[in-house]
Amino acid sequence: MTEPSQIPTNRKALEESLGLSEEVLRNIELSEIPLTNIALKTIRLARLLNDLEWQQIFQFEVGGYPTTPNGMEPEVFRLAEKANRSYQLKDEKTGKINNYVYVESVEQLEHDKDIAEVALPAAQDRDVSVTSANPYQTVHAPVGNWNERKQIREGSQKAAKRLSARRTLIYQYALSKHYELKFSGIADDIFSRIRERVDSAIGSVVPEAINKFSAVHENLRSDNPEDWSNAVHSCRRILQDLADAIYPAREDKVIEAGGKPKTIKLGKENYINRIIAFVEERSGSERFSHIVGSHLGFLGDRLDSVFQAAQKGSHDVIVSQVEADRYVVYTYLTVGDVIGLL
Repeated sequence: MTEPSQIPTNRKALEESLGLSEEVLRNIELSEIPLTNIALKTIRLARLLNDLEWQQIFQFEVGGYPTTPNGMEPEVFRLAEKANRSYQLKDEKTGKINNYVYVESVEQLEHDKDIAEVALPAAQDRDVSVTSANPYQTVHAPVGNWNERKQIREGSQKAAKRLSARRTLIYQYALSKHYELKFSGIADDIFSRIRERVDSAIGSVVPEAINKFSAVHENLRSDNPEDWSNAVHSCRRILQDLADAIYPAREDKVIEAGGKPKTIKLGKENYINRIIAFVEERSGSERFSHIVGSHLGFLGDRLDSVFQAAQKGSHDVIVSQVEADRYVVYTYLTVGDVIGLL
């Protein structure tokens, strides 16, 4: 139902969003407060998540979808359709089926439903006195309000059905965001443990890496794509410094691969090869060496391509903050695996 939104990177904002999503779900499940009030909370949830399109939708849900004398603006109509407010009617003259959306706010729908519940009992049949042919006899005859009751009942059912759809919309949005936030919190806790372990251990091996990792985190907080690229460049330098510390440059090594000699370059620029060689020589597990080597190969190729593109003046290599985050996480995981072998 919803597209991925920007999960807050700030822990306080993440915790507030998670708490608010839980509150919205509880409010709906236990019918604690009117749906209008719940919708107002959902506006705040969308705003905290920087989910601008859904923030606008929930604002319309609360205040009603605006119309003009010439009809509804196309963008407003699109948002109403996205909010599952559309319905179809057949033109009796042309036979054409047209699409429409209902525009009433959640508050108006709640009001319509409440009014109908009050009006329906008042529209019951009532007796009136009529004069019969016998002037000495009064006859009491029921006056039927069948059509009125039918209209009230149909209006009540329509409002209830639409109100139920609004409740489902809000619930599904809050539920999807709740699980996104919950998973993000778990992932954040896992990465925090890895980060703390790496930060506390790498200083004794590569003292300069601590300052470089600090610069990485500062660059990731930026909204500027060039800063994201700088964060990735710092990861490359951290791996280069790590390679120099644990496996300094040396002469190339020749190994047997498939019955043929293969040269492994171990020069100054071959920092990935040097880290892989260190892992292979230190690790007693062939599978561990293969996994770390595969990660290093992928990460090194990507970091080098970003660096080479930057050298040529290209600043749009890292297209999103999420991509930069990914390489930073890979770097931490790799450094943690390598340091564990010391």
